[in-house]
Amino acid sequence: MTPLRQSMLDAMLQRGFAKRTQKSYVEAIYRMAKYYRRDPATYSAEEVQAYLLHMVKDDHLSYSTMNQAACAARFLFESVLGKGRSVFQIPMAKVPAKQPELLAREEIARLFASCESMLHRILLQTVYATGLRVSEVCALRVKDIDSAPDRMCVRVECGKGGKTRYTLLSPTLLALLRRYAQTYHPRDWLFGSHGGTKSLYIETAQRAYQGARYRAGITKLGGIHTLRHCFATHLLEGGVDLYTIQKLLGHGHISTTSRYLHLISPQFRPPKEIDPLDLLAGLPGA
Repeated sequence: MTPLRQSMLDAMLQRGFAKRTQKSYVEAIYRMAKYYRRDPATYSAEEVQAYLLHMVKDDHLSYSTMNQAACAARFLFESVLGKGRSVFQIPMAKVPAKQPELLAREEIARLFASCESMLHRILLQTVYATGLRVSEVCALRVKDIDSAPDRMCVRVECGKGGKTRYTLLSPTLLALLRRYAQTYHPRDWLFGSHGGTKSLYIETAQRAYQGARYRAGITKLGGIHTLRHCFATHLLEGGVDLYTIQKLLGHGHISTTSRYLHLISPQFRPPKEIDPLDLLAGLPGA
């Protein structure tokens, strides 16, 4: 490992960057170093800009991918190498905001019914019922499930930005998790791999979603994060206020959560006998 790479890793660790962010930033700088074949500390601002243009123009990568590389470069040159933004400018592309393709409740029910295993089904049901990110659900431990009648919540310790928060634990999800525990007997990691000794790989969770989506005949695009979008939108349709949903999702700004206001269906009316916080109970039979 080069001293520059170690310095970058130390700087990200000191600032509490998530492991996925650390990995993506290091990989982005590695690809740029592979392109120029010399120490990144010697690059000029013009060379960084030329590489970012190359990503879009020649490699036909998305602007989002380019922006990720730009963020990594900004962190390296500003926070690690101490080059100010006023003299070392790295541009960012304006990426148009795309509204996610939400699944209908009937499609979500079909998705769950199409899972290959009980573990995959409970995993996807947990994401939908709690609104967790894929990294958060894979990092869940058994102790994070608080089933006490006066608590009934899920503790999220590995949230974005290292923040801890609490989200919903509905009676329906709790009953499913108890049946799952009777079958798989998780000891530490709730959805562990290698006999429960390691947390579930994020790629495994993503493949579980895509496989179930394919078998269910769902043609709408998107990955497992779609279930988080559905969580927020369906809570709004059930009458839950925006501020509460912001805290459940772990958003730093209410403006991030307010985009779901554009996704709600004005025609939907939740059944009166169903708790609006128990999303799984409101799904039709598959």
